[in-house]
Amino acid sequence: MSLHVWSSAHYVIPLPAEHRFPIAKYALVRDRLLERGIVTPERLHDPARATIEQLERVHTREYVHALLTGTLDTAAVRRLGFPWSSHLVERSLRAVGGTIEAANHALHSGIAMNLAGGTHHAFADRGEGFCVFNDVAIAAAELRAYDAVRRVVVIDLDVHQGNGTHALFSNDVNTYTFSMHGRRNYPFTKVAGDLDVELEDGADDATYLALLAEALPRVLHDARADMAFYLAGADPHEGDTLGRLKLTHDGLQRRDAMVLEMCREIALPVTITIAGGYGAHITDTVEVHVNTARVAASFLS
Repeated sequence: MSLHVWSSAHYVIPLPAEHRFPIAKYALVRDRLLERGIVTPERLHDPARATIEQLERVHTREYVHALLTGTLDTAAVRRLGFPWSSHLVERSLRAVGGTIEAANHALHSGIAMNLAGGTHHAFADRGEGFCVFNDVAIAAAELRAYDAVRRVVVIDLDVHQGNGTHALFSNDVNTYTFSMHGRRNYPFTKVAGDLDVELEDGADDATYLALLAEALPRVLHDARADMAFYLAGADPHEGDTLGRLKLTHDGLQRRDAMVLEMCREIALPVTITIAGGYGAHITDTVEVHVNTARVAASFLS
């Protein structure tokens, strides 16, 4: 069995030249995976758009309407971090669709990956921090709508806490939310999840991996999940401009392998999203994401 991935890379958001969001990384990740033979063309999929019905299982009707029609107020656009455009709408719908489709595939294959997603700062009634819709929450709701799964675990290893995801699932006894993130990093007002492990600035491979090895067995035991959503952020990397941590490429690959190995031990399907990454050199961010896919593919070979 081989790794299947979903890419919305050719749905591009027009951004000002000085904008800090690395939109180019998505196409670069896709191209590297093909060049290195980690993914074959027939296993690279163009996601369908998420539907309004799927969005509104998680987000308020008012927010969905305002985002789709471009009637967000100035404060909402500023909080989102992107200028509104029809291209933003299209990309956002496709990115969510990629996580939905990857999750459906992972149920049967064991692992599948969206080369986007992990938009964990999106709340029911708003987007923020470059996150428009909460793809993981929407995908979980979609699977539940068809009784494909009941219990879900979110393993969020982006360097920033998934405040939107935690808020959306705060009263959901069938979802376990785990985040390991920078204590002093964005968002500066955290939303409690089921388990939050906070890291000090400068945490290195050894510190990070020891804390993860201690937390993950508890997370998986308590979650008793039918599906794991793994946010494999690149921003803990030592070269990330927003991360404040000191993980190496090797350390991040060991992180990915640890998550996937522990899930495999209990036959837990995993849907991977790539989440954030803001490297001083975009090649570092791309390499982290490519390595995540390579590690995932090794578990299917």
